[in-house]
Amino acid sequence: MSNFELSGSQSYLTEKQTTPLSSPAAEFLVQFWGVRGLIPTPGSSTNRYGGNTACVEIRVAGKELIFDGGTGLRVLGKTWQHLQQPIEAHLFFTNSQSNRILGFPFFAPAFIDQNCFHIYGTAASNSASIKQCLYDQMLQPHFPYPLQVMQSELHFHNLNSGSEVKLEDVTIKTALINKHQRSIGYRVTWQEFSVAYVTDLPKSPEKLEQERILQLIKGVDLLIANGTYNPPTAHNHDLADLQWQTAADLANDAAVKSLVISHYHPDDDDDFLDRVQTEVKSVFPKALLACEGMILSVAK
Repeated sequence: MSNFELSGSQSYLTEKQTTPLSSPAAEFLVQFWGVRGLIPTPGSSTNRYGGNTACVEIRVAGKELIFDGGTGLRVLGKTWQHLQQPIEAHLFFTNSQSNRILGFPFFAPAFIDQNCFHIYGTAASNSASIKQCLYDQMLQPHFPYPLQVMQSELHFHNLNSGSEVKLEDVTIKTALINKHQRSIGYRVTWQEFSVAYVTDLPKSPEKLEQERILQLIKGVDLLIANGTYNPPTAHNHDLADLQWQTAADLANDAAVKSLVISHYHPDDDDDFLDRVQTEVKSVFPKALLACEGMILSVAK
């Protein structure tokens, strides 16, 4: 459960107990399994918000969608281990940096032969496909077992900016949101409801990038965005406003209904993030900071 009690102004989002792979087809649920950027940060100062790297699960229209495979993916996989039925899920990567893919070798359901995973991603800055990036990180000396030991059925799909994925009545649209990182954002639409996942926003988007982002997130029910930050050696908590301002400005410009900030810097402890939440809500009242385990209902 979330550490936050939702106020009356946030009643359009409701929290629910976790029910992995068992949500009715009429529900649209979002759960956070990893909320950290760059590197996992376990410890007493990150207990409330969490220290696992990026992973967000969306259960919509009876389908299982996962966005990014940071170390939070391992935790998600553990919750599925008791399930008897085969699992089919769709895993979408925003980019192939280590904090987005590090959990994939530890994703236990991928080692079970009855399961099936559809994996989507765009080419990295060195032109490597998402399949190649996941394969390379499981080679010696980085990892003891190669990707081939995964017994589940794996289907890889290469995406370009602007690609669209149709899963029956669920549509997933993409856009390039950070050309330097080769990162793409996603918009998930079902019926009249929509969620955008854009967690690699640059601090000062160029005009073309900003236009693409605004088009992708326009009018969504829920925008999940990163707090931008300086490189680790230059991180400075005195510049807290720079962390969330880009996301809040875009949310206001795009008439987004609700905003969740995620993907925190490793140095951002719980007390600091409490202060950030107060600050961002002063600019965008229908905003939350994500914490691991938080579940939001977009439609029910």
